[in-house]
Amino acid sequence: MKTFDELFAELSRKAAAGDPESGTVALLAAGVHSIGKKVVEEAAEAWLAAEHEGPERTAEEISQLLYHAQVLMLATGVTLDDVYAHL
Repeated sequence: MKTFDELFAELSRKAAAGDPESGTVALLAAGVHSIGKKVVEEAAEAWLAAEHEGPERTAEEISQLLYHAQVLMLATGVTLDDVYAHL
């Protein structure tokens, strides 16, 4: 189990390493448009899971949404502090 902050640190390390085998690196290379489409897709899947599939599946979909949101943050140079300033 990891926290939101720990996930961001992990994804930042992966992005910096540039490992071509990394899904995170591949998403970043695909660009903001592709990442944004994944954010929208995962948001819809989280909503549908909440409506029809129960808490466990909803949590899984929300975790994927948070992952993609953080990849979008990395792609656009947004930091955790930038986001926390708006919470």
